[in-house]
Formats: sequence, C-alpha cells, structure tokens
Amino acid sequence: MPLHVAFTDQDGLRGRCDLAAVRTVIGHPALEDGAVVPSGLWQPLSESAPQGLNAPPWTPPSTLVEIVRPPAPNGEKLEDLAQQMGDEQAQYLGQALAKPNMITTTENYQDGRLIGLHLDNWDKLNYGQKTTGRRRLALNLGPGTRYILLGALDAQAVCRAVHPEDYAYRCPSTDDYRAHVAARHPIRCIRIRLAPGEGYIAPTEYLLHDGSTENQDQPSAMAFWLGRWQRGTLPSLV
Repeated sequence: MPLHVAFTDQDGLRGRCDLAAVRTVIGHPALEDGAVVPSGLWQPLSESAPQGLNAPPWTPPSTLVEIVRPPAPNGEKLEDLAQQMGDEQAQYLGQALAKPNMITTTENYQDGRLIGLHLDNWDKLNYGQKTTGRRRLALNLGPGTRYILLGALDAQAVCRAVHPEDYAYRCPSTDDYRAHVAARHPIRCIRIRLAPGEGYIAPTEYLLHDGSTENQDQPSAMAFWLGRWQRGTLPSLV
C-alpha cells in the first residue's frame, strides 16, 4: 500500500508539501555510509499530485498519515498527555532536539552519525504483519519549524523487490530501503512542514521517514508517542 494522507483541503496540503527523489550517501562524515537522504531538489506538489496521495475511506488507520494539531501541554507532563489524545494506552517515547539546517535528524546513538531515512521497529513486525503496527504521533514543541519526511513506497513493496524469493519470511528493514536505492530504483520523498504546536500521526514502522530542519534557522524539539488512533481522532490541519 503506498503513502496515503488523510486530507479534505487540497490547497492546504499542497501549501505544506514538497516532493523530491532520494539518493545514497557515501563518504560523508556526518552520515552513515549507505544512508538514504532526499536529493535536495525539492519541488512543490503539482495540482494533480494530491489525488495520488488521497487516502480512500477504507485505508486502514495503521497505514495512514494525518497532519494534526495535538493538544498543547498545559502544565501536565508530556507523558501524561496521552489521556487527551484519544488513546490512553499510548506509549510516550520522549523528546528529540534537532539543530537548525539538518537534512535529516535521527542519529546513531553509538557514533552520532545521522542514519538518514529509516524504518522504526518498535513492534518487531514481520512482512505479513507490517501493516498492523502502531503509529507514531509527534508534536513540534518549537521554537522552530521543521518537516516530516516520508517515502512514498511502503516497506512491503520494497521487501518484495529486494528479496523476491523469500520476502514473506523476512522483517522489512531500513537496510532493504538502502539496497533498493543503491540499486538505482527510484523512491519519491514527500516533506510536510510543521510549525510549533503542529504534528503528525504516521505509520513509521511501514513508511520510510525522518525529521528535517533543512533551511531553518532555529532548532526544534519534537515529542513522540506510539499508539493506535482511529482516523480523525485529532483535529486535522488539512
């Protein structure tokens, strides 16, 4: 299943989004060798592009991307905010601070290098289960604006392409995407702009993703939760 976004305002979506290809990085001191990153040649969405992203009504919530306004912290601890988010069982993952002008934001904790676009693996899902994982809810705490980057090709499709003989017995991974891109198979990347107080809910175990502060002059912190939200649980920004 491809990248699907829930929206009702096509112009509002286009105003937040840009599109680029991805590339493999080799020999960059700040990035892992083999990391997949946006090409940097960002283009606005065409007038027809939202039609290809539009999520049909039957799209499983677990594979859906939503651009939302989460409840703002009002004195309570961030770990307790899940009670206002529609899933009291949501797991608070913590915060991550991104410096300005980072092409991607997730670091390898062992050596500090950026890992580039990647898949999460909190739920340890195999190929057949990959559409059933929890989604990640993120809230931009500011002070700066930032982006969520999303690959338009899902993990199951990539796993089938890279492992055609035994994909059904595998667990799709970031390495599958790296092999796919290194073999010069194209993947489109969408970036969605998020101002402070805005957020997203996305299937980060199913879609290639990362954060970005490219061309932004302020840092921004992001708070994260994992949970199961029905479509439309939180107010949509598009």
